[in-house]
Amino acid sequence: MLADVGREGACVPSSPSPHAAVMPSRQMTKEIKGVKPVVSKKQPLNNSMNQQKLENGCLPHDIKNVRRRRGRGRTKAVEREVKQEVEVGLETVAPPVSSKGVVFCRRPGFGQAGTRCIVKANHFLAELPDKDLNQYDVTITPEVSSRSTNRAIIAEFVRLYRETELGMRLPAYDGRKSLYTAGSLPFNSKEFTIKLLEEDGGITREKEYRVGIKFVAHADLHHLRQFLAGRQTDAPRQALQVLDIVLRELSSQRYIPVGRCFYSPDIRKPQRLGDGLQSWCGFYQSIRPTQMGLSLNIDMSCTAFIDPLPVVEFVAQILGKDVSSRPLSDADRIKIKKALRGVKVEITHRGNVRRKYRVSGLTAQPTRELIFPIDDQMNMKSVVEYFKEMYGFTIQYAHLPCLQVGNQKKANYLPLEACKIVEGQRYTKRLNEKQITSLLKVTCQRPREQEIDVLQTVRQNAYGHDPYAKEFGINISDKLTSVEARVLPAPWLKYHDTGKEKECLPQVGQWNMMNKKVINGCTVNYWACINFSRSVQENTAHSFCQELAQMCQVSGMEFNREPVIPIYSARPDQVEKALRHVYNAATNKLKGKELELLVAILPDNNGSLYGDLKRICETDLGLISQCCLTKHVFKVSKQYLANVSLKINVKMGGRNTVLLDAISWRIPLVSDIPTIIFGADVTHPETGEDSSPSIAAVVASQDWPEVTKYAGLVCAQAHRQELIQDLFKTWHDPQRGTVTGGMIRELLISFRKATGQKPLRIIFYRDGVSEGQFYQVLLYELDAIRKACASLEPNYQPPVTFVVVQKRHHTRLFANNHRDRSSTDKSGNILPGTVVDSKICHPSEFDFYLCSHAGIQGTSRPARYHVLWDENNFSADEMQTLTNNLCYTYARCTRSVSIVPPAYYAHLAAFRARFYMDPAVSENSTSRSVCQGNESPVKPLPALKEKVKRVMFYC
Repeated sequence: MLADVGREGACVPSSPSPHAAVMPSRQMTKEIKGVKPVVSKKQPLNNSMNQQKLENGCLPHDIKNVRRRRGRGRTKAVEREVKQEVEVGLETVAPPVSSKGVVFCRRPGFGQAGTRCIVKANHFLAELPDKDLNQYDVTITPEVSSRSTNRAIIAEFVRLYRETELGMRLPAYDGRKSLYTAGSLPFNSKEFTIKLLEEDGGITREKEYRVGIKFVAHADLHHLRQFLAGRQTDAPRQALQVLDIVLRELSSQRYIPVGRCFYSPDIRKPQRLGDGLQSWCGFYQSIRPTQMGLSLNIDMSCTAFIDPLPVVEFVAQILGKDVSSRPLSDADRIKIKKALRGVKVEITHRGNVRRKYRVSGLTAQPTRELIFPIDDQMNMKSVVEYFKEMYGFTIQYAHLPCLQVGNQKKANYLPLEACKIVEGQRYTKRLNEKQITSLLKVTCQRPREQEIDVLQTVRQNAYGHDPYAKEFGINISDKLTSVEARVLPAPWLKYHDTGKEKECLPQVGQWNMMNKKVINGCTVNYWACINFSRSVQENTAHSFCQELAQMCQVSGMEFNREPVIPIYSARPDQVEKALRHVYNAATNKLKGKELELLVAILPDNNGSLYGDLKRICETDLGLISQCCLTKHVFKVSKQYLANVSLKINVKMGGRNTVLLDAISWRIPLVSDIPTIIFGADVTHPETGEDSSPSIAAVVASQDWPEVTKYAGLVCAQAHRQELIQDLFKTWHDPQRGTVTGGMIRELLISFRKATGQKPLRIIFYRDGVSEGQFYQVLLYELDAIRKACASLEPNYQPPVTFVVVQKRHHTRLFANNHRDRSSTDKSGNILPGTVVDSKICHPSEFDFYLCSHAGIQGTSRPARYHVLWDENNFSADEMQTLTNNLCYTYARCTRSVSIVPPAYYAHLAAFRARFYMDPAVSENSTSRSVCQGNESPVKPLPALKEKVKRVMFYC
């Protein structure tokens, strides 16, 4: 862990390890001559120069080192700043140090680069109340686990006692343990009795609850105002939470809440997704602190719900066939049991009586064979007779099984035809490909349509008439926020001098390879092709390979037109045997030389074949592979071949293009000294997989000044663990003693081997971190980076800039005028390069939204970049321009991409590594695993072969 910043300036490892002793002197305030640090636990570091820069992640020390960090042409400015700081002394008061012991990087100013324009954001200004907010603890006895039941109890409590005991207050409730009011209640602590009608196992009965209400605290809005004004570093989470709950209260009553979203079949007509599911539209809502004050972020959302069909119809959809005449097979019955278990159904055979039950199973026998005891003497009656005699209901489909509902001990049978699925049940399992495609069609809206829907949602929610918003004095604007944005220019790209076009300026985020050759073409002398597709004949496969080889040559690679051995055809279920055969046959023919590339033709629907092939090639044979689907082999397009050739080139160690500014040594804070750029991501198992490990991936640039080639490493770690465990590690070896290692260390070493220089600056782009994890991730991973550096060489501590990349947010940016074609791309989205760092961004921290890509369909989602730590003192323009320009260097296509490539590559590498897991482990990871310390059991991934590690195998 890292020590408290309030004590020693920027973060320093607190442990007395050998690494702690070599932390750079720049971390200490005493290095600024003539200034004594005045530090207390509560007060800020007062000797702040422009808050330079505990808040910027570092403290300046001597001018020599500052000059080194700031690059050429900055010395005098830095000297002036340091001199100014010494003169100011103790008079400048910085914002207070964070209670969490580290302060995120403060905004260094606003960007000025680019063409100014106005965009609209789906943020709605929320005026802060001037009332006292109070929090009360809620205790419900007997305890209830369901939020909806809790809400029903409190709703009845408010209905009964609002005008008396509650003094006309209208409280907001979080569904669990907290109740909030505007102003105090007439009592500090009191208990009430509430009676509620509840349905249990199909029977409605009255149940009594005791509700205890006890005063806890005042939610102080003063700190929230200070935070919004940039005078406080910690976001007052409690005050924000209260306001969020208040604004969600009415929607929680009107709609079905799921996380931060609300859904209803009335918002937009549900669409069938297939297999008994339908789409429900809804909206996301969250209150956010921004530079303009509090903002209500509203975004459209869509998810899958179970279609409220008659159960017989639902079964027919699941099985994809008519079930009205034939009995179910065992396989069909298992499939239906799996689909219906846990689903709520209501009976339809008793007129207005619509009792609800939860399905616990399905009978093994058809309905006509089912009998049950009707009394204690064990007199038996058939289900068919019982329903006819009791309800006058004739069972039509006696060949189908019955639902088992309610208590497992006392079996209750319900015929399928007497039940209907209850509306409003969200589907939480994995969707199949067809359902995903159908859902994407529903969610894919053009920007203009999405903007209209957002505005309509705000008007329908009518916050101005919301009794809870009124009670708490919150006013919400009904207009989208207009924000000043800038469109950053696209960077010039450099291609090989032998092509007709040596340089290229992308237009609206895209370009092509016509008349261009890759800047560093690889050489492929020895390759083979394996065909797993039954429908592709050998001559078709050969023709395709010839065209691919020709395209590789045209693109600037040296590519042998003929494979080492004839194209080998194999069955998909014989993948390992086939790969070994091809590898061995090629190796034998080459007599000591290595097979360099494998081209694999796969069926369009290939199940686990792709993953198996990648796992065997990359962790066993040490072979680079390029897979091509059958549909592309039959319908060969030049664009497809060009894209595949780009992928082959980088997988084989080549470079496709580089930034012209990079090879001209003109990138600020990259070109001046050897700089390494990292990308890191952690991917977690899908919902429902409760034991599979998470996969962490780290990539790092291996060339300088080009920063285009990225080597990648992967590791498995504990289920849903977000902190990357293997960044730096030490272990004891019986022969060598204490050994250090980890992904950062290995990538730093490989950078030095590749460039001949050690990195003197680190830029770390970290993907996949939610705001609630910022502190944890920064403290843990920054510490790991520093320890990795210190383990390589005493006093080796290159300055670090740590940037979180977020795509899973709900801010959308729309053109100010959708009819103005000069302000949008072809899809109607804002132009690539659009950056926003004001108004809707953080009140004081260094963040910005960047839409670096051109939209294809739907509404573009800008990436949010949050600079948590910056020892390199990037200006806003430098960070934004670097990030945008890097987005044009993505190797797999001739388009700028939506997130910075190192983060994108880390995501691809982590996704690839999921294929490396033992299939038995991915199904049940606890069954074949080893323990690592106190963590959950995790089986390590098979190691990547050295040849694979060095190149961009994940592309």
